[in-house]
Amino acid sequence: MDNTILTTALTHQVAHHARRVSGDRGAVSLEQVLWFVASGVSVAVVAGVLWGRIRTQAATPIQLPSAP
Repeated sequence: MDNTILTTALTHQVAHHARRVSGDRGAVSLEQVLWFVASGVSVAVVAGVLWGRIRTQAATPIQLPSAP
């Protein structure tokens, strides 16, 4: 058997296995896009809730401490 053919076949097998192990399957699926959008929306909602609570606390007047 020719060494070039053997080397090429081995290279293709290693590359194919590396792609399968790394999880690179090419294009992004619709499910991945929807998960990304859903996680972005949830982060935005949590940030909005926290920002609202911070603004509410910032708007309340500060009570000065008094001596006993």
